[in-house]
Amino acid sequence: MALTSLDRKLIAWSAAFVISQANIARLLGPVAPRVAEIQTARSARSYRAILAGMSDSDIARYRSHYYPDFVHPFIYAVALRTGARRLAELTPLSPATQAVLAAAPVISAAGDYAENVVGLHLLSHRDHITDVTVRATTVVSVTKWVLGLGALGYLSQGYVRFWAGKLRS
Repeated sequence: MALTSLDRKLIAWSAAFVISQANIARLLGPVAPRVAEIQTARSARSYRAILAGMSDSDIARYRSHYYPDFVHPFIYAVALRTGARRLAELTPLSPATQAVLAAAPVISAAGDYAENVVGLHLLSHRDHITDVTVRATTVVSVTKWVLGLGALGYLSQGYVRFWAGKLRS
């Protein structure tokens, strides 16, 4: 099976995603686990406690990840949408499934952008950390993860089934 133009785009966007994710992980270093804690905080008190437990250098590391994370959502949204388009070429997908696989990465990326703007703002304006802001941001974060990882999971199982079928035949 020869590579198509869409295969090459999928490979390129997937590689860009891996490089972008690795760069963000490199910037975060030892504060990487704090990302999940902050994104799933349930109250202003817990959000502030997480930040208070970080040193000034930890906060600087944490802040530094936001800037490449303003490009990262675009990359993963394009990679997921490209993967969905290619899977639809390889296997029959219902129009509803295709619509969900097209929309989920875009909504996820939009949520990621909103989360980044709020997170960066709250780092500089801790007096704006409220229960309402934290809970709303957590809902956006969890929704972003569910949509992004859900699309990735669906695509992964679709490709595994496709290639397993090719190997059997």
